[in-house]
Amino acid sequence: MTLTSSDTLRNHWWWRPGWSVGRRFYTWHLTWEGQDDVHRLAAEYRDALAPFAGELTLIPDRWLHLTMQGIGFVGEVAERDVRGIADAASERLAAVPAFDVQVGPHVLDPEAVLLPVQPVGPVAGVRDAIRGAIGDVLHDVPEKAAGFRPHVSVAYSASDGPAAPVEEALTAHEFTPARARVTNAELIVIHRDDEMYEWETFASVPLG
Repeated sequence: MTLTSSDTLRNHWWWRPGWSVGRRFYTWHLTWEGQDDVHRLAAEYRDALAPFAGELTLIPDRWLHLTMQGIGFVGEVAERDVRGIADAASERLAAVPAFDVQVGPHVLDPEAVLLPVQPVGPVAGVRDAIRGAIGDVLHDVPEKAAGFRPHVSVAYSASDGPAAPVEEALTAHEFTPARARVTNAELIVIHRDDEMYEWETFASVPLG
């Protein structure tokens, strides 16, 4: 089933406050390296959305992610503090067991094709531990605790236009949700210089 909050799509790649070419950002994500079933499902969506390749940015396997919790821009947060956050997260996440999730079915958002991740509770527990680790080191924890909706985006809108053709293309396919096991959280340094979220790993922290 496709849910859409708008009859139109809007370009996801506008520059949000603080962002520009060359800027890098410390953040926590869940990534999907070695998660073959997630890659299977993402490939099915890329195939279904191939006719819209000029209007949508289709996400390759290596850049699939679940956005968890930002820290701040490189140059505005001291690297020693980022390392301290990684160390604090290692201690906190050691008490959080690994868990299984379902990825999908999709939701059509005005800026992306999203695959919600469920159950929410264990993912939110990882985020809470990460926020606790940030609070151990920094005076303030950025971003709101409320409103977290764990999801994996398989495509971003790269232009403004009607949502109906994309919705119809997705409705014409049957997608079986993916299963995945979450065993790590990744502290990464991310950029969006080329209309794609790309990153280098700063620290990979295992769950207990």
